Amino acid sequence: MFTVRMVPMKLVQAGLVSIVLVALALIQGAGASAASSYSLFGDADKVHPGNASNTAVQLRSASTGAGYGGVDFSTPTGLTVPQLNALSTDYKFTDGSCGGGAPRFQINVDGKNIFVYMGPPPNYTDCPANVWAATGNLLTPASLVDTSQLPGGTFYDTWAAAQARYGTSLVTGIQLVTDAGWMFGTQTVLVDNVTINGTTYTFEDGVLNSKDQCKDGGWMDFTSAPGPFKNQGDCVSFVATGGKNKAGD
Repeated sequence: MFTVRMVPMKLVQAGLVSIVLVALALIQGAGASAASSYSLFGDADKVHPGNASNTAVQLRSASTGAGYGGVDFSTPTGLTVPQLNALSTDYKFTDGSCGGGAPRFQINVDGKNIFVYMGPPPNYTDCPANVWAATGNLLTPASLVDTSQLPGGTFYDTWAAAQARYGTSLVTGIQLVTDAGWMFGTQTVLVDNVTINGTTYTFEDGVLNSKDQCKDGGWMDFTSAPGPFKNQGDCVSFVATGGKNKAGD
């Protein structure tokens, strides 16, 4: 189970204007399940193709729907802030751009968030449109993060300083969120190849147990067993026969 709370967050624009935006904070609760490595929430869906792959995740924020979209990633039990040293993603904006504090990674620590913004600092705006780009590692020692929700934190904090200050704190969850549709009308970004420490998420799931997984291009996700499939019908037939009709039969 997850608890969704609305919390205020200050974003400094152009070094002069401080605005208050409403940020989604999805904090992992004590009853949360780590049965799967990630889950989608809000207006988030798998789309095709990805970046040099069949599948990406589309995150959308608009006046209709949930108003936000995100991916929630499981974290290893006992992971501490100093043990988190790599965070990155490939991304492509199809509506709007980066701005208003989104998209961002949220690192859940002590019931609060450390925010890691995407886009060029210090304003985190003006990301390229309709082209895949890579963030690079957002958690180098000199990387800037927002620790203002935590005791002694600041908006422009280095990751090295955060690791030293919160060295005994556990990381209980990580999310990749977009929710700045209020700024752009619609903000839509595709994400792929998300890396957290030594794990890369390509969103190419290999478990097939529902015909719905074959729809909307989902059959292309299965690049290895039980796939690859020739088309959607081939995928549906595999499910309908309990695997008796193999891919390509």
